[in-house]
Amino acid sequence: MTTFALVHGAWHGAWCWERLAPELERLGHEVLAVDLPCDDAAATFTTYADLVVRALEGEPEDVVVVGHSLGGLTIPLVVARRPVRRLVFLCALIAAPGKSFDEQFAAERGMLIPGHAAGLGERDEQGRRGWVDFELTRATLYADCTETDVRAAFERLRPQARAPHAEPCPLDALPDVERSYVVCADDRIVDPDWSRRAARERLGVEPVELPGSHSPFLSRPAELARAIA
Repeated sequence: MTTFALVHGAWHGAWCWERLAPELERLGHEVLAVDLPCDDAAATFTTYADLVVRALEGEPEDVVVVGHSLGGLTIPLVVARRPVRRLVFLCALIAAPGKSFDEQFAAERGMLIPGHAAGLGERDEQGRRGWVDFELTRATLYADCTETDVRAAFERLRPQARAPHAEPCPLDALPDVERSYVVCADDRIVDPDWSRRAARERLGVEPVELPGSHSPFLSRPAELARAIA
């Protein structure tokens, strides 16, 4: 039996894994979904990683840590703090050691689909941005999800703070552990072509391909569970 630690991306919370968790449990695994303070203006990826490690206290080393989207920048930092068996990058960004996400984005415009931020509102007084346009949110994050699921998700989304984007990745290199990458063919925020290249060039793995959009934990949880397990 393996413990899967599920790390959400920007704007979301532990709630986003509520369909994937029972599918993994059905396959005989334990699941731990971590809620990150993405709306805390002072929290960084280091803060996020510390919370994941704290949540994993008492767990054996046979842990698989799954990071969705922006969560891909958190999960390598977990390995620097405790042993894990494998990292799974799900439609995820991959940290560039020594660089911040802002620096990565400036150097690699191909990471994200042009226009992906059109549905976001203006930054608030704490520098955070959240989704305000329902139709653009659905098209960007949940294109293959049902209307009911999109409505429920949209109502639970939170603003994402900027602090993590400016923090340089403190690692000298990506951790030398098993890793996997799951790419969704119709992802409309993290470019699937970039994901395929990055999986091969940075992680040294052949990506696992799924159909659908950016949030397979809602649209195809059983298929995703089989892919990562």
